[in-house]
Amino acid sequence: MAADVPLEFVTRLRSSCLSLPAAYEEQAWVGTRWCVRGKTFAHVVTIADGHPPAYARAASHDGPLTVLTFRSSADELDALANSGPPFFKPPWFPDIVGMALDAATDWDEVDELLTESYCLLAPKKLTDQVERPG
Repeated sequence: MAADVPLEFVTRLRSSCLSLPAAYEEQAWVGTRWCVRGKTFAHVVTIADGHPPAYARAASHDGPLTVLTFRSSADELDALANSGPPFFKPPWFPDIVGMALDAATDWDEVDELLTESYCLLAPKKLTDQVERPG
């Protein structure tokens, strides 16, 4: 069974994700996810003892390890998917990227990645309300 996600990670991700228009949080089959209009733009899970197996395989890690998955596109998707740790490429969606979270995580980068992930899935009327970096 997967371990609980450390509260400090959920709290930090919650702050970023719920600042986006119409975003909401829910418990996923494992971990916590943030959605817009029924589409998941961020999902955090802790891998422990090889569970959940799909995440352990994708991250090439039996745990304990907390990972965040999000959506990306084009050149950024390719760059992140091929950059190596802390990033990895799960196989279940062509536009998904995974990232290991730890004490060295760059939260400004995470905020940007989550904003982009949200903007890929949200309707235009919502993305028009989002301030995005140049």
